[in-house]
Amino acid sequence: MKKMPHSTIDDSHLPQQTELQLSKMSAAIAQKATGSQNLQRQLKARRGELDKLRIAPTQLDASLERYNKLDDFIPVAYFMLASDSSIVDANQAAEWLLGIPRSTLCLQHFAKLVAEESQSTFNAFLEKTFSIRHHQSCEVTLKIAGRMIWIEIKAIADPLLQICRAAVSDITERKQTERRLQIATMAYQAIDEAILITDASYRIVAVNPAFTKLTGYTEEEVVGQFAHFYKSECHDSRFYLNIWKALRKTGHWQGEIWKRRKNGEIYLEWLRINTNYDSNGKVLQRVAISTDITDRKRAEETMWKRANFDQLTCLPNRYLFYDRMQLAIKQAYREGRTMALMLLDLDRFKEINDTLGHDMGDSLLLEIARRLNHCVRETDTVARLGGDEFAIILNEMEDRVSIERIAQGILQQLAEPLLLNGKKVNISASIGITFYPEDASEIETLMKNADQAMYDAKEAGRNRFSYFTHTIQETVRSQAILDNDLRDALADNQLQLHYQPIIELASGVIYKAEALIRWRHPQQGWLNPTDFIAVAEKTGLIVEISDWVFKEAARQVKLWRRYFDKRFQISINGSPMLFHYGSEHQNSWFEHLQQNGLTVDSIGVEIGEGLLLDTSHAISSTLSSFCEIGMPISIDDFGTGCSSLSCLQKFHIAYLKIDRSFVSQLLNQSNKIMLCEAMIAMAHKLKIKVIAEGVETHEQREQLEKMGCDFAQGYLLSKPLSAEAFDTLLQKRE
Repeated sequence: MKKMPHSTIDDSHLPQQTELQLSKMSAAIAQKATGSQNLQRQLKARRGELDKLRIAPTQLDASLERYNKLDDFIPVAYFMLASDSSIVDANQAAEWLLGIPRSTLCLQHFAKLVAEESQSTFNAFLEKTFSIRHHQSCEVTLKIAGRMIWIEIKAIADPLLQICRAAVSDITERKQTERRLQIATMAYQAIDEAILITDASYRIVAVNPAFTKLTGYTEEEVVGQFAHFYKSECHDSRFYLNIWKALRKTGHWQGEIWKRRKNGEIYLEWLRINTNYDSNGKVLQRVAISTDITDRKRAEETMWKRANFDQLTCLPNRYLFYDRMQLAIKQAYREGRTMALMLLDLDRFKEINDTLGHDMGDSLLLEIARRLNHCVRETDTVARLGGDEFAIILNEMEDRVSIERIAQGILQQLAEPLLLNGKKVNISASIGITFYPEDASEIETLMKNADQAMYDAKEAGRNRFSYFTHTIQETVRSQAILDNDLRDALADNQLQLHYQPIIELASGVIYKAEALIRWRHPQQGWLNPTDFIAVAEKTGLIVEISDWVFKEAARQVKLWRRYFDKRFQISINGSPMLFHYGSEHQNSWFEHLQQNGLTVDSIGVEIGEGLLLDTSHAISSTLSSFCEIGMPISIDDFGTGCSSLSCLQKFHIAYLKIDRSFVSQLLNQSNKIMLCEAMIAMAHKLKIKVIAEGVETHEQREQLEKMGCDFAQGYLLSKPLSAEAFDTLLQKRE
């Protein structure tokens, strides 16, 4: 730093003047023979003062030098500024702060370093500093080489030198911290979620306005109280103990919890608790953030009930029934037990309904539901499948005696006359009974078995029950003949693929089709898949048939891509048996596509919902392999089973095909519309395209298009066509 300037007193002639004065005094003393002792003392004092004056400039220079060196060692940036803000001098710390050499600093004005938004503040500060002889301070921002620095300036004027001495501190970090705290405080006050902060002993130290809005308690009312003061008494001590254990172990907990507002109202909230610790790992505070989910939970429960329970009887509907059936089968399989399924149909209900009216018919169904529930155990399930058809799942039934007792009890209960609107009504029912695993292991087969047994009961005179029975020898013989015929069909080219168009609703363009196998039997003529696929799956021949279908579809899609649309895609039905064989076929199919110059998305595979829930490694591995290579997977008849959302994401499902049972009722049942809308919205959220099956009317198509459905398939567009007929259809549409 530059040396501080000396005083303006001229001391260069002091020694000569002093010598002259001393000479004069000595001469006067010599003239006087008798000098006084007092005069000698004055002379001695004068000489001492002279010595001090001689060394004063040297001491002053040394002091200034020490001051200047010390100034460069202090950590605070130091400036000497003129009244026009020009920099007279600066120390080493100032150079470090600004990143500008002192030689450069002293050639410019400090005001030019100040950011535009702080100019007026700095100018007022500098003017005040020079006009008032007291310490002044201000905070401004500097803009240096594109970076912004917050500084605090403390200065005092030196009127003698006409400068001000300024100490400058970098307060950028403090300002950033203040800004973050300001933002956090604003968020804390404005956030919609209720926030409660406690100390380590769970005493409340602060709450935000949202907490008051949620609970009705003000901050003054709750500070100092323990956090559980507004608990609802809906949970036992074990529930809270588990929360405390989690907080002690991990510092975190979240979940649903019932609380009580100030007015006594019970509500459900989603609560998240986090813990803050000091540097030693000691709990400083806990922060609880809660959201009222009462309305959302009620809405979810309402939607779930509407989707899974019959609106009239409040019994499980068909969808929940299938879910319960699947659970019952899994439990029976796991425990090695027997499960019974009953299908019950009211006798001549249509006649009663038409005679007494629909209101009376609804009242009758309500009473039937009550009586059926009265006849079974709490562990059993009574469901209404639709109309006057009911189903009953009986778990852990080990003998037919117990089954017959329940069936007989139901018939007796229903035989009791009902009083409807003052009229006595008699009703009876026919019941079909089948067993898992004795009769079948698949839900659909069990349903068919029970349905057949129920009609057997009706044909036998109604108001009775009937068991499903097998004619095993005849069934085996028939299957053996059909299996041999199928093998001949593969060898003799009797199989043929028909194609049903799938139209893109938004554009009206057809570039997708589903391949459906047909069999031209030498004696029986054209057979549909339902006539022979089940046998093929039982005998294992389905694997060879699936290979033939795949290669035939690949051959056809290659032609349609060449002549009609490069996006063309054909979907084939994937048998569950095929997936049990692992990824071997997936690899051979992929190679076949490559050899024919086709991309992997040329062929899609349709599977049933049940296959997604199969936990076997082979099936999971095969599905994963299809997904990895990019072959599109479609879920057929979606909505009739129990698909898992996690499975839809896990296997990257490309398409959901809404079952025709939903589409057929779109215009008649509002709940079908809601379910379809929900399925479409859910699929789109998961980036899955939706295909509606069984579209037979223009009204259905228009409704589906309004819902945002992507594709449609059904007799409105076309029945399944031969390849030649499909060619003609595509040519006409061009």
